[in-house]
Amino acid sequence: MARRRNNRKAYFWLMGTCIGLIAIAWFVVRLFSIPVAIGMSAVAAVIPPVAVVVANRPED
Repeated sequence: MARRRNNRKAYFWLMGTCIGLIAIAWFVVRLFSIPVAIGMSAVAAVIPPVAVVVANRPED
């Protein structure tokens, strides 16, 4: 049960990071550098599949 809780916590941290990157890229960074904002969005696009794999790791 503790492992499942850690998986869920890691999932929410990763998805929170994803949402934060997208928000910062679209609302702040794009005003200064569009290529950097695109790069941040690309990194954010990779995070959800990783989060799903982390959340669905089997318990020991």
